Amino acid sequence: MKIKKNTAKTILGGLSAGFVNGLLGSGGGMLAVPALERAGLPPRSAHSSSLAVILPLSAVSVFMYLNSGKVTLADALPYMPGGIIGALAGAWLMRRISPKLLRKIFGGFALWAGLRLLMRS
Repeated sequence: MKIKKNTAKTILGGLSAGFVNGLLGSGGGMLAVPALERAGLPPRSAHSSSLAVILPLSAVSVFMYLNSGKVTLADALPYMPGGIIGALAGAWLMRRISPKLLRKIFGGFALWAGLRLLMRS
């Protein structure tokens, strides 16, 4: 699979994903997936490749939040076992569903998250 390279768009996409990930503590993947798809990756590859983008961004964000005292590992620890099991199940399922259904699930979660945030405002 060949990725189209446009340096300005690539830098802007990475900057945007990093900014959103750092600001919100997560969410950079919502920007990374469409950017990777526009770069020519098929949906499954864009979703899985976004994890390779988000992992280092999340690591930097975690370091910054831990360093500032905004969070402790003890706060996150109870969620880690379920999160790991969920990640394994999601990765297993992604290989078995159609790209069309994957886009619908992704869009549904994006809408749900957006509506949830708007309702809490």
